[in-house]
Amino acid sequence: MLVNKRAERGQATREHLVAVATRLLAERGYEDTSIEAVLQESGVSRGALYHHFPGKDALFEAALEAVERDIAERTVAATEGIADPVAALRAGCLAWVRLAGEPVVRRIVLVDAPAVLGWHRWREIEERHAFGLLKAALQAAADAGGLQPGHVDVFAHVLLASVNEIALLVARGAGGDGVSAEEAEAAVGELLRRLLPG
Repeated sequence: MLVNKRAERGQATREHLVAVATRLLAERGYEDTSIEAVLQESGVSRGALYHHFPGKDALFEAALEAVERDIAERTVAATEGIADPVAALRAGCLAWVRLAGEPVVRRIVLVDAPAVLGWHRWREIEERHAFGLLKAALQAAADAGGLQPGHVDVFAHVLLASVNEIALLVARGAGGDGVSAEEAEAAVGELLRRLLPG
């Protein structure tokens, strides 16, 4: 029982650190978020932080994973009640593009993650979360006759790359080299209509 209580406290401390770090990272960015700021805002001791995270990069990766899980949950929620697999895929992709405009998503997932973790590690995390959802949605579309089954894996890669690139454009903002959320949603809708007609 004592071990369980200790484990629960440890998990609560870890989750608190991740939540505080996520907020600070979204507000300030990776470079301007120090371990000291996280300690001050969280009220957690340095020893407790380093018990859970060996350094700032590990804390950032935990924050990224938490944001990615939230994105996945919200994307799936956007498809609830939609029976048609292609319509559900469209709804999920549009939800992701809308989420890309949120400061936490924009800063942590789209701006800082590739630079902090490197392109390959960022892609591994993206593929573990987003790729699995896309592949399942495309498999459902294939099962319903909307796509050749042999194209599911390749189309999942194509769609992930395309939608992520559109999300990056939204993250850069309208004007300059970015696009508005409305333009992005229209582009995603058109892409999916061409990729999966019907």
